[in-house]
Amino acid sequence: MAVSEPAPRVLVLADSRSFHTERYVAELCRQGCETRVASLEHGTIDHYALARRGPFRTLHYSLAAAEVRRLVDEFRPHVVNPHFASGYGFLAARARRKNWPPILLNLWGSDILIVPRKTYLHRLKTRLALEAAACVVGDSEYLLSEASRIGSIRQPQVIVWGPERRFFGLRREGAHSGPLRIIVPRPHEEVYNNLFILRALAPLIESGAVVVTFPAFGGLVDRFRSAATSLIERGGLKLYEKQSRDDYMVLLAGHDVYLSAALSDSSPASLLEAMGLGLIPVVGDIPGVREWVNETSGFRFDLTRESDLRETVLRVKDSRDDLASMRQGNQERVRREATFEDGVARTVVVMKCLAGL
Repeated sequence: MAVSEPAPRVLVLADSRSFHTERYVAELCRQGCETRVASLEHGTIDHYALARRGPFRTLHYSLAAAEVRRLVDEFRPHVVNPHFASGYGFLAARARRKNWPPILLNLWGSDILIVPRKTYLHRLKTRLALEAAACVVGDSEYLLSEASRIGSIRQPQVIVWGPERRFFGLRREGAHSGPLRIIVPRPHEEVYNNLFILRALAPLIESGAVVVTFPAFGGLVDRFRSAATSLIERGGLKLYEKQSRDDYMVLLAGHDVYLSAALSDSSPASLLEAMGLGLIPVVGDIPGVREWVNETSGFRFDLTRESDLRETVLRVKDSRDDLASMRQGNQERVRREATFEDGVARTVVVMKCLAGL
């Protein structure tokens, strides 16, 4: 839904390479906001390139504060909107001065669940970002609760980013037949634990009971390819390259099961996309997914036991019904609570309230 005028001017501080930044900013503009992006990274979307000063990446945010102040003076935004607390949230906190526009901070999950545990300095930067914000937006009650343990937060808002409205027409229909088609759409990084999935499901892949699709990218992809060579050659394990948004969603819709063994998460967008398309979610049992996946909406497994994942997948495969009611309930909930355009519209309403528009 479009937001009526007047809409705010928004200075977004975020990674310009990120797809999440790209689609968020595009939707802000579609809904009438005058938006400018400033970023230390060099992505392809239109953005103001902040200078990366100093020999260490951790210094770049702090040393970009003066540039951000100049941008605020020139652009005169109603709201400053940093994404990721310990990076751009900290930059906004450092740049803020008297009579500044309000800061609306978007949390991305790992900035609260992982980064503050690294060192005291990381936790301090995150706390400063949280306490400088006039409003903190997260995608789950769990994430906001964890953030409140780090620093005091004002006006916490749960706003979820699910699939765009146009993709609901791709939803999965009918029972699966043949091998169970599983997609693991998380890149090969330690936190996503893809080698655990490979070890657990190798016997099922070898027997032909399942076909599993993984991404062909991520920092650990070479290690994964090496471990999965024989399964790839037999055709039971597939890899996909980075794709356009539309092509990826078509690929996702062609599967029966969404699978994640992430060690840390908070209502991940990939999970909500899969649920909105009618895939059955099978996820590692961690707090960040429990607001969406329970006994009526999907399956959780013990991340310490490969056998539990294997047994869970077999339970889905051998189910006597087609899990139609589960799929339908998930689709309806995602459409109701997590449609992307509606989430951005809610964010714009919050911005307008903060700015007094």
